[in-house]
Amino acid sequence: MIRFFKFLLKYRNKLVDQTMFYLCMVGALVALVHIGYITDGEIAEKFQHGVIGTFYILFILSALRTIATILIARKINVSHISGLVLLLYFLVISVSRLADWVFLAKMEWVYLGIALVFLSELSRNSLFFDNFYFNPTILFVISFLTLILLGTLLLMLPRTALVAPLSFVDALFMATSAVCITGLTVTDISTNFSVFGQSVIMLLIQIGGLGIMTFTGFFGYFFSGGFSYKNQLLFGEILGENKLNSVISTLLKIILITLFFELIGGIFIFMSLDATQFASVGDRIFFSAFHAISSFCNAGFSVLPEGMSHDNYRFNYAFQIAIACSFILGGLGFGTVYNFYTFLRQKAIQVISKLFRRRPYTHKPRAFSFNTRFMLSCNAIVLLLATVSYFLLEQNHTLVEDSTIFGKWATSFFMANSSRTAGFDSVNINMVATPTLIMMVTLMWIGASPGSTGGGVKVTTVALALMNIVTLARGKESIEMYKRRIASESVNKAFAIIILSVLTITFSFVLLNFTDPAQQMKALLFEVVSAYSTCGLSLGIASSLSSGGKIVIATTMFVGRVGTLTLLVAFIKNIRNKSYIYPTEKILF
Repeated sequence: MIRFFKFLLKYRNKLVDQTMFYLCMVGALVALVHIGYITDGEIAEKFQHGVIGTFYILFILSALRTIATILIARKINVSHISGLVLLLYFLVISVSRLADWVFLAKMEWVYLGIALVFLSELSRNSLFFDNFYFNPTILFVISFLTLILLGTLLLMLPRTALVAPLSFVDALFMATSAVCITGLTVTDISTNFSVFGQSVIMLLIQIGGLGIMTFTGFFGYFFSGGFSYKNQLLFGEILGENKLNSVISTLLKIILITLFFELIGGIFIFMSLDATQFASVGDRIFFSAFHAISSFCNAGFSVLPEGMSHDNYRFNYAFQIAIACSFILGGLGFGTVYNFYTFLRQKAIQVISKLFRRRPYTHKPRAFSFNTRFMLSCNAIVLLLATVSYFLLEQNHTLVEDSTIFGKWATSFFMANSSRTAGFDSVNINMVATPTLIMMVTLMWIGASPGSTGGGVKVTTVALALMNIVTLARGKESIEMYKRRIASESVNKAFAIIILSVLTITFSFVLLNFTDPAQQMKALLFEVVSAYSTCGLSLGIASSLSSGGKIVIATTMFVGRVGTLTLLVAFIKNIRNKSYIYPTEKILF
């Protein structure tokens, strides 16, 4: 038997991988049908036995393959570690079910185990896009479209909704909003969605926030144990990483930073909650995990019936501040957050060297990169101005409900920064003053930092455009900052992004006036800007839009998430560089 396994794994490895993949796919489909489709009790019970049987079959097969491959290789590599982790998971859940431990014996852990094995087999068989010859930008766009369509199918399952099943247009709208981390909804997910439906939304937010290519790249490396050279080139292009040997480390950093801060955010959210508001600790954990993922990814989704303005949470300032800190960190960008981590690590090593090692610490130059300093400056200015402006403008409006000065500042801090891209609302947006509404539209359009989970045209884009105006007024030829000269390519790109955003918003706004002429123009414009900026704040008209209007908003969300300039780069044919330059002329203004 051992020789037979060695022969299969050594000479028929692809056949074994394909067989495992198809078995996992069947198991995943059975689990999916059981969770989302079957409503009859007797049939559901039979399917549950099938799901449990599939769980144990996959457990045995995975264990045999992992042990056999380790014996053949006579060493443990990355792919073996992932197999051992899955094996440990299966063992814990199996023992828990046999011992009838209430928490770990739930069917949710069985579903998760099947999903993990399916994901690992999918990574082994289809991650390394060696058969794809697409431009990486096109592949990036296609990946988002694929995820949206898959999410649409999942949200159309009968057991996703508790009251009324979603139509195709509504499911497409919700899936697009989740994948594009926007937060606009056509139905209340707290009352109309089951736990399964809410879990689908949470998963779509997580994958959409990271980017499906980043997500699959991480799991592919983890489960398969390496990258091909072609794959490193592909992911280097997608991640914007110039150094080929840094692609894997950059990929791992993005994933680990995201998961780490989501965990920290979830812990603080959990601590800020009133335990009496939840039926069980499991419900409280799910609530915390959902809002931690939604906030860090700047998605704006909430499982509260009235959002953050719910009576039990409107004045829970600890909860609001935890959410706000999470989405501000997510909006800073992975590079900036990682730069913070390296800076803090250097300081910790410095302290340890002085106190314990009794030797001087060798300082490394430039703890913060140029881009990090620039983005932090831009974000600090916008954060401060937005908070103070909201505090001053809303004294006689939404802030009247807050009885303390701290409460007023906490609400101002939350709402002003949520308006940039997060989309959470602790007050009724319809009750804010008109000047505040204009400020919110502006903040949504500006958005967060590049390379983050936030949307908008990005703070650095607006900052460069304003600095360029000042530079021209002073008669200088280029923008200078931090003893550096900004490349003209960056300035040109900033103005291109601004112009394309205005054109897209205008076009979508005009289309909405055709599809939904009965709606107020103010509400339509607010909705379009929110969709393009992937913010998610709404004046409450999304659910009342026509099917055509919902498709317009969904398309706007997709364009805003992927980027108009990215779409143009993806689909406009590249022109070869010519070896000559035409004479320069100046245009009159």
